[in-house]
Parts: sequence; structure tokens; C-alpha cells
Amino acid sequence: MLDVLRHPWHWSIAGILIGLTVPLLYLIGNKPFGISSSFRHICAACLPNNANYFNYEWRKETWNIFFVIGILIGGIVGSTILSNSDQFVIASSTQEQLATLGINDFTKIVPTEIFSFTGLFTIKGFILIVVGGFLVGFGTRYAGGCTSGHSITGISNFQLSSLIATICFMIGGFITTWLFLPIIFKL
Repeated sequence: MLDVLRHPWHWSIAGILIGLTVPLLYLIGNKPFGISSSFRHICAACLPNNANYFNYEWRKETWNIFFVIGILIGGIVGSTILSNSDQFVIASSTQEQLATLGINDFTKIVPTEIFSFTGLFTIKGFILIVVGGFLVGFGTRYAGGCTSGHSITGISNFQLSSLIATICFMIGGFITTWLFLPIIFKL
């Protein structure tokens, strides 16, 4: 059984399982699927209630915190107990494009030239990790949710605002990938 879990599965299986999470959460307790709200709940639980934004009944949303903890535990189990010793397969055309940006190490799931502790202290790493992290957090708050909340739950509930947010996420991703990343990697 573990051998089946260790080998890569087709991407559609994950998509189907994530998609089935939405109706399951609604059937269990009328709960929307989303990840970014858990950060608000954690802050409301840990910080004094001086800020109006964190002054609400966060205890009613503890299920969301446990959901995120389950995702973290699943990631740890997947990367340790169920790890696959096979090398990551990246298309040669993608490797060639990334090589023009200075990324040549394809042995891990993320480029170690950038996403490493030492990479954090470079201009590229700081922009990508710290500034990028801030922009993702700000955008999540500004859009009223993250990509999983809008793109999975919102669109499945026919919310126009979620469709617009998802379109903007995609446009932003395309612009960042094709316009800003080549500039950042030249730094």
C-alpha cells in the first residue's frame, strides 16, 4: 500500500479530491474551503483583542485551524515517510528557459538558487521571498481571500467576485512570470 502512495499520481486525482472537499465541508457543517482565513483565526487567538479585525468569535472557526494543521502534517508525512527517491521530472524546454534565468539545479522541488536560507540574503531571494510574501499576504487580504478560497469555493458557488479575483490572480501570475521574473533574475 505504501508503495502505491510513494509514486506520483496523475494530477487529476488531486484536483478531484480538492474539488470534492468543497461539498464535503458544506455537508459537514456549512463551512467554506479556504486557507488564508486560518491566519486571521490564529492571530485572533494569540493576540490581544485590541484590534477590531481580530475581535470576533474565533473559537467557532477552530475547525479551519485544525484543517491547516492537517495539511501541514500531511506535507511532513508526504515528504518523509512517503517520499519518492525518483528525481523530479522537468520538461527539457522548461529547463532551458529556467537556465536562461540562472536556475540550473533541478534536483529539488524548488530552485535552491533562490529558495534557500542563504538565498534569502541575496537581492533576488529577498525580493522573491520577503517582498513576494508580503505581496501575497496583502493581496489575499485585499481580495478577501486566497486563490483556493476564491478559485475553488467561490467559483463553485457562482460568486462573480471570486471569478474576477481568479482572473486577476491569473493575469498577475502571467505578468509576474513573463515580465518581472526575468528582470529580478538579472539582479
